[in-house]
Amino acid sequence: MDAAADQAVFDRITARLADRFHGLVSAETVRRLVIDSYQRLAASSRVRDHLVVMAERLATERLTALAQAEGRLGTPVPEVLFVCDANAGRSQMAAALALARGSGTVHARSAGINPAGELELAIVRVMDEIGVDMSAEFPKPLTDELVAAADVVITLGCGGACPVVPHTRYLDWAVLDPTGRPLTEVRRIRDELDLLVTDLLTTLTSEGTR
Repeated sequence: MDAAADQAVFDRITARLADRFHGLVSAETVRRLVIDSYQRLAASSRVRDHLVVMAERLATERLTALAQAEGRLGTPVPEVLFVCDANAGRSQMAAALALARGSGTVHARSAGINPAGELELAIVRVMDEIGVDMSAEFPKPLTDELVAAADVVITLGCGGACPVVPHTRYLDWAVLDPTGRPLTEVRRIRDELDLLVTDLLTTLTSEGTR
């Protein structure tokens, strides 16, 4: 898109989201996060045809997280953030499993320190085998809003690169990176994450975390 087209797109998205988040986030903040989300995805994503749609989805997620972190929007269930380097495999699978297995008892997001251009196709395939559709997902950047809104941050192979927020629980899961591995190994990684997620859900439920 050229500069004029960019501004027209940003104006349309900002208007929609400013209306949706009226009273929760200022219009100026909405526009800033819309533009920043678009630029971040434009720098990394290979899925150019859906860039505007993905940018609006990412901006919506960030605005929701910001409103939650600042106490303007309630969080009736625990917020869990899964973080890995590329957000193309492990963290995406873990978040999808948490949403599927949690059945509304938790809300999960995922993000990457250095987001990949697209999801690993093997991930989409092995998750589809267990009835979890990830065909519409895409790698997303880690942002301060997502971290601040989380009750639990779970890292998967990104070391100490994740920002630390006081009063937030951090866990690290030593799970292999599925990138480039044969499907049999990717399935084993999926099943390991499924067990870890199940244990996490049990813990969060027993603790009665908000």
